[in-house]
Amino acid sequence: MAGKGPDRNAVAVSDLATAILDPVLRKRAGISIGLVQSWEEIAGPRLAQSSRPEKIQWPRRMHDDDPFEPAVLVVACEGAAALHLQHETGEIISRVNAYLGFSAIGRIRFVQKPVRPPQTRERPAPRALSQAEKHRLDSTLGRIEDEGLRQSLERLGASVVGSGKPKG
Repeated sequence: MAGKGPDRNAVAVSDLATAILDPVLRKRAGISIGLVQSWEEIAGPRLAQSSRPEKIQWPRRMHDDDPFEPAVLVVACEGAAALHLQHETGEIISRVNAYLGFSAIGRIRFVQKPVRPPQTRERPAPRALSQAEKHRLDSTLGRIEDEGLRQSLERLGASVVGSGKPKG
């Protein structure tokens, strides 16, 4: 009976994204998406705001019988967060290793770079036009016959003139 009842084969989009991204992250950065998603729990909310795990650098093994050596966790951080993270390095290594289930990480290397996307500032609304500014705008646009074009140009003109300082 197609179309009736809940779809028993439905899959959450986050599960699909994880299934797609996790192998790519493992191959390219040696890191799992789960570690990135759990970073706030590992580093704590204060430090997670200005840092994120970038990659895990595993030491090269020349032979299969070479002894295991722990990896380096590369963490991107902003500004003073590097100093705070350095003080917490031992604790973060312990938490990452607990998350991974074995002593995978031996040290952390910090790289300073932006972690959050730059925030765009909202522009203030243009000020109301003075009577003289309205009159000048109306006289400039008065000969435009197309009503829609004239209204669009009026809004544009009001926005441009209203974003500047009033002439007085």
